[in-house]
Amino acid sequence: MGVSSRSAVAIHALTMLARWDDKSLTSAEIADSLASNPVLVRRILGSLRDAGLVWATEGRNGGWSLARPATQITLRDAYTAVEAGPVLSRHPHPPSDACEVGRNMQDLLDAEFRDAERALEERLSRTTIAHLVRQVLANERAAARRNH
Repeated sequence: MGVSSRSAVAIHALTMLARWDDKSLTSAEIADSLASNPVLVRRILGSLRDAGLVWATEGRNGGWSLARPATQITLRDAYTAVEAGPVLSRHPHPPSDACEVGRNMQDLLDAEFRDAERALEERLSRTTIAHLVRQVLANERAAARRNH
């Protein structure tokens, strides 16, 4: 299974929760920012909750909040919470043993793909949600300066 959009939705939701850390946000508020469906957002938030990244409160002022500081949540945390299986798709069924390429390709690709996936995870581990919030705020300040 390849990468889906779940990672992007999860990272977006976590960044919103970190940006407005002083209040809980509803799945509808997060969905508005994503121009998406609140049901999809709730599913993603459920996976993030199961991974210990967010928590929810019910009731009148209920909503979602970060379960730990944004400085302690990496993009890898979000990715592993919502993505299942390897990033790069493997052969859907074993190739032919009667072919010299077929006999060797699966093992060769597995090694290459594992290395690429480790590199991806290492890179995602370097960026925190707090870092993304700082970038969002810096971009907004720069845009405000350009518009004045």
